[in-house]
Amino acid sequence: MRFITIHRDFISKKQCLGVCYVTDGRGNILLKTDTIERGWLNNKKRVSCIPEGDYPVKLEWSNRFKKDLWELYEVPNRSECKFHAANYARQLNGCIALGNGRSDIDKDGNLDVLNSKDTMKKFHEALDGYKEARLKIINI
Repeated sequence: MRFITIHRDFISKKQCLGVCYVTDGRGNILLKTDTIERGWLNNKKRVSCIPEGDYPVKLEWSNRFKKDLWELYEVPNRSECKFHAANYARQLNGCIALGNGRSDIDKDGNLDVLNSKDTMKKFHEALDGYKEARLKIINI
């Protein structure tokens, strides 16, 4: 079994930033990345980050992205919450993106994540061979 933990360290109405860890069953860290999500807007569909909590995640085919993506399940009043590549919070509709650093790429005053496509590839490699995992999101 693989475990994914996100420690959110910045939460606003515009965006949430955090650090994601993928670990094995013994607690060994297989991957550490930065995360970006839309801001907290009371769990509104397509515009809010995902509520803090524990979720099963499954590797599923995405018709929109035309590839396998990790999808969260049991998110209250939500569906289609996935991990996918994006550098800016505005590119997300209630999903989570990963990167390998933070910078204000577009100079709009908000931090973005860097190299999301490459980081997502590493995320899939850390979870290779698995179809299910557990995700825990913690606001710190």
